[in-house]
Amino acid sequence: MAMTLGPLAAAAALAVTMPGSAYAAEGRLVINGAAHEDPSGCYAVDSSPTSVGNHTDAIVEVHTGPDCSGPVEGLVHPGETYQTETAGSVFAP
Repeated sequence: MAMTLGPLAAAAALAVTMPGSAYAAEGRLVINGAAHEDPSGCYAVDSSPTSVGNHTDAIVEVHTGPDCSGPVEGLVHPGETYQTETAGSVFAP
């Protein structure tokens, strides 16, 4: 029993110190010219080709399906712009 308490206590401490889902990206996410200030959540892609400019402090995901479904086809790091023909949606934390 003592061997399981150590990992459980460590996991509990980590859960308390980790930021929750209330975190939102700060900055501007630009999808096909439309700017989203301090983005959070899923954004539809309305046309192809798609351009995703990430001017936030977080990594955003480009999904192949609508509503942030399907595989992640690309990660867009802060300061990068991503071009694609197959995006269906974009997720910002």
